[in-house]
Amino acid sequence: MSALAGKVAMVTGAAGGIGGAVVTAFITEGARVLAVDRDVSGIEPSSSVEPFAGDVTDATQVEAAVAQCRKRFGGLQVAFNGAGISGRRLGDGPVDTCTDEGWRAVIDTNLTGAFHCCRAQVRAMLKDGGGGTIVNLASVLALVGGDEDFATHAYAASKGGLIALSRAIAVTYARRGISCNVIAAGLIATPMSKRAQDDPRIRARLPELQPLTGDFGRPEDVAAAAVYLCGPGARFTTGAVLTVDGGWTAR
Repeated sequence: MSALAGKVAMVTGAAGGIGGAVVTAFITEGARVLAVDRDVSGIEPSSSVEPFAGDVTDATQVEAAVAQCRKRFGGLQVAFNGAGISGRRLGDGPVDTCTDEGWRAVIDTNLTGAFHCCRAQVRAMLKDGGGGTIVNLASVLALVGGDEDFATHAYAASKGGLIALSRAIAVTYARRGISCNVIAAGLIATPMSKRAQDDPRIRARLPELQPLTGDFGRPEDVAAAAVYLCGPGARFTTGAVLTVDGGWTAR
């Protein structure tokens, strides 16, 4: 039997490299998916996928997305919250140069947006009474300090806060059958990491940073981890931070 057969899932950041891979993996494993992103023009609707245009920074839009998921598919058992931004172009950087605009934009999307999603998703799972599982997408930069090549302190703070939020959710709702785990991803080859992919210095460092492959990870690597955490194999797992980083944080 497929890992997610009969499950209904909500995926945010569904038009992105990782989110798109998660949607594909969830469908392959038997789930029906509400695919949420600000721009869903590239998401093909089907009997298993319903695109939903929404911005996670707006709590009302997030609540509407959860309501539509339950209306269309009859419930919500699985959530992958992958919506996020890199705020470098907005002024994110080392704390002494990080701008207020950069800080607010990154925290608002990556942390407050995830809070909006988790709140609405947990409320729906509690209402349905059947439990559920939530996976939040963080980063290795939530676990280790980034050097000069990765000094985006608002981003690191947003992802570190997301880990703390996820662990708190895990403890609070475990008795109600809701699990909450985190994937801390390394450098993954997506449109969001284009700056790093185009930087010869960072490429030259990959054997040091991600020694397992010496290369960028693939969106499918993260998607496979999400399937595991949302499937029956992780029935005894909550509050965990699963690193998908080619060995970065093991050093």
